[in-house]
Formats: sequence, structure tokens, C-alpha cells
Amino acid sequence: MITLHTWTTPNGRKPLIMLEELGLPYRIVPVNIGKDEQFRPEFLAISPNNKIPAMVDDEAGPLALFESGAILTYLAEKSGQLLAPAGPERYKALQWLHWQIGGLGPMLGQLGYFTKQDDAFATERFVKEADRLLTVLDKQLGNSRYVAGEEFTIADIACYTWAQAAATRMKAVLAERLDNKPALQRWLSLVGSRPAVERGMAWKPG
Repeated sequence: MITLHTWTTPNGRKPLIMLEELGLPYRIVPVNIGKDEQFRPEFLAISPNNKIPAMVDDEAGPLALFESGAILTYLAEKSGQLLAPAGPERYKALQWLHWQIGGLGPMLGQLGYFTKQDDAFATERFVKEADRLLTVLDKQLGNSRYVAGEEFTIADIACYTWAQAAATRMKAVLAERLDNKPALQRWLSLVGSRPAVERGMAWKPG
């Protein structure tokens, strides 16, 4: 059994979507980051960086993993789905996965923070960088159906949760910029309509 320790953030929803896409059995342990539950000793034992998500696969040792990109890659390789086993298609997906981890997620996370702090200088800086990154994604999607090519992969899962947050939670500061990205809008609708994505995005702690 896979146990997923997560919360309702863009990073936290990535493995939820992945597990739903794969149809693997799993259980969820909510980690309320608003109550600092990520600092509890039992959580730190599997996620020493005190960040969600984290996952334990009892069938593999057990194996404990943290960092969403590592979890997505592991699940793809465990199942043989959503990531090519070798060759150019594999590395195209991995490069966009790492692009999201190193750029899109951190920048949108900072933008979300500073829009709540009434810091005009910081907000402007991160709006510009968020727009630049979303433009990169829009251009890529103008050339292919999905982020890394014609097939849905872990790169789409990684990018979708953050791009969807930009289109909803950050719409007030990104609205005009998002309206000018038709390929991105097409892809958001395409990915968002997948049943597994809908289930992963809909999860709320009981």
C-alpha cells in the first residue's frame, strides 16, 4: 500500500493526480501546513525537509520519498506509465518536470506570497517573472498537444497544478497576461477535463 502525506497545495496535489491516473491503491494522511503539522517528528522521519508531499511505499522496503518530482518519477517508473522508459521522449518529459520544479513553482509561490503582503515592488518583480515562465510554457504548448510532446506525461501533472493556481488564485494580478496565452488556455482545459485530474484537484481533507 502507498501512503501519501499531503495537503491542498499545488505541490501536494501532484502525487494525488498521479495516483489517480495510475489507478494504484493508496491512502492519504493529511498534513495541515497551516497548523505546522509538517514539523511533527513522525512527518520529519519521512520528509526531513519538512515539506509536503511525502510518500511511503510499503511494497518497496518500505521506501519513503519526499519532493514531488522524485515521487512522480518513482511512480512513473514503478507503473511503467506517463514517462517513456528511455530515449528522447523520456528526457523531454524530465526536462519540463525539472523546469517546473526549478522555475514555475517557486516563482508562482513567491508571487502568491507577496500579493498578500502589499509589497508592490516584490509583486511587480514576481508578476514579470511569472509571466515570462508562463509565456515559455505557452510557446511550448503552441508546438505540441502536451508539455513534452503529443502524450500526457508527468511533466503535465507537474506543470498543471501550478498553472491552474495561476489561472485561479492569482488571476487578479495575472488576468491580462493569461488571456494572451491561447495555447496555455487550451492545455489547461484539456488536462483539467481528465477524470483523474478532476479527482486529484477535488480532494479535501475530511
